[in-house]
Amino acid sequence: MIDISHLSHVYPGSRKQPPRQALSDLTLSVREGEFCILSGPNGSGKSTLFRILCGMCLPSAGQVTIAGADLFREPHRVREAMAVVFQSPAVDKHLSVLENVRVALQRKRGNSFDFWRSSRVLDEQNGRARELIEDVGLAAFENTVAIELPYGRKRALEIATTLALDPEMMLLDEPTAGMAHDDVERIAALIKRVAANRTVLMVEHNLGVVEHLSDQITVLARGEVLAEGDYATVSRNPYVMSAYLGTEDG
Repeated sequence: MIDISHLSHVYPGSRKQPPRQALSDLTLSVREGEFCILSGPNGSGKSTLFRILCGMCLPSAGQVTIAGADLFREPHRVREAMAVVFQSPAVDKHLSVLENVRVALQRKRGNSFDFWRSSRVLDEQNGRARELIEDVGLAAFENTVAIELPYGRKRALEIATTLALDPEMMLLDEPTAGMAHDDVERIAALIKRVAANRTVLMVEHNLGVVEHLSDQITVLARGEVLAEGDYATVSRNPYVMSAYLGTEDG
């Protein structure tokens, strides 16, 4: 589903700082239906790779194919297959939980959003919206305005709006960042549940969060693949342990 080949990226320098190599000849793949964790210490290149996959920046060299489409030549085809969950919950804080999910469901109509249509037509989306709200554990918050939700519940709402797009694959950028322990466990369990039958690439700095989540973990260090494998293999890798205890910056 994702093929990354010989990917490199250099951030240009300035008068005060030299150019910085963020990714160096990186090659990795994520198979269809696989849950892959992309991890590594600060400065390892995982955020740069995520931004490239999202189309937010172009690499200095290399190729990326997602769902059979070239990311840089056919970005529209990639967008049709992929949904992205960023670190900060991207929901409309002034709409209710139900309204947020209902808006997301309208994307299937193409570029048309039905704000101008009668409430009866809009209400036709309610059944599916409520199913998604139930799936992420927000049934009791259906009529709550998003701004009033605790942070962890906002994250669950964003996952519901993402699922409304029915994507083939999901990119998640540290979805548990800034959460209390109870929220981390709840959201991690939710992600594992909704990942069934989907391809997922999730960036996560904290290896302890992903112990029971993924099929594969890829650890980056200084823009290169340091280790790959399941949690038991990667977490005991001496090079991984050294990288996390080291002094990488960035």
